[in-house]
Amino acid sequence: MQRKWVNVNGITLSYLEAGEGPAILLCHGFPETSQSWHKQIPILAAAGYRAIAPDLRGYGESSIPESGDVYTTFHLVGDLIGLMDALSIERTVIMGNDWGATIAWQMALIRPDRIRGVVALGVPMMGRAPMPPTQMFPRTKEALFYTLYFQEPGLAERELERDIPTTLRRIYHAASGEAGPRRPGDGTPNPFGMVVPDRGMLQDLPDPVGLPAWLSSTDFEAYTAAFARSGFRGGLNYYRNLDRNWQLQASLEGMRVEVPALFAIGSRDVGLSIPGMDQIIADMSKLAPRLRRCVTIDDAGHWLQQERADAINSLILSFMATLDDSAQISV
Repeated sequence: MQRKWVNVNGITLSYLEAGEGPAILLCHGFPETSQSWHKQIPILAAAGYRAIAPDLRGYGESSIPESGDVYTTFHLVGDLIGLMDALSIERTVIMGNDWGATIAWQMALIRPDRIRGVVALGVPMMGRAPMPPTQMFPRTKEALFYTLYFQEPGLAERELERDIPTTLRRIYHAASGEAGPRRPGDGTPNPFGMVVPDRGMLQDLPDPVGLPAWLSSTDFEAYTAAFARSGFRGGLNYYRNLDRNWQLQASLEGMRVEVPALFAIGSRDVGLSIPGMDQIIADMSKLAPRLRRCVTIDDAGHWLQQERADAINSLILSFMATLDDSAQISV
């Protein structure tokens, strides 16, 4: 893998790259960086693909724009189109986890002319909500959904940046398969659940003695250093644009993802505790009619490409092999 930088869409993007051949873009989630794909990049390169994993805007060694308004999914798709143009990539497979999955679905929806296929981990393709998302998320007198806790600029930053290693250690553990089985209402600590604002999201999460088995100390140090550089503001701004995304996506109403697609989720993913998520996944083929497979990986959590790297690598390679134009695609 090589770390590189390129100026696109008015910002600088940092990215990891290895290999030659048909391209695949790998998009990380929150709170991650391009490092989260280091178990995929060498495997894809060895199999004859050009693997590219950017630090998305606001993360790692990429630019962190000051304005909170420039973190919509349309800006993020624009960054990736700019990256493809800069690297002379005509079309690509796009893959993402968490927020990266959302971006992958949106890119496939908006620019199918540049996308050969989409692989999404943890977040299914979803239709546009009937109202702005912040009006739908649950809140009570005592607590509010974590996306609402993230809305006030500065509030979550102060908590998450107070002790970055502790923040990452607690979130990574609590959203992983190692936290145990997870069912709606079972009380299992969930970093992406309800938050009591005065307590914050971290206080009720276990602080494990060590790192999860799937996370090496070297990788953890890389994440810690990345967020010490960037802080959490950039990543939190993705959540602060949920309603703006909803407004902009009115122009896409009725469109479907018409490229081949693959979806995978861990059986212990925290997202499965959201009411109705099972039905959203079951109905996904209505929005992505060329969905090839919908895979559940036993005992895995939210950080799927890191927790079950071998299984995910096998799924990616099998999916890539089914794409008709793999031999003809120009890169």
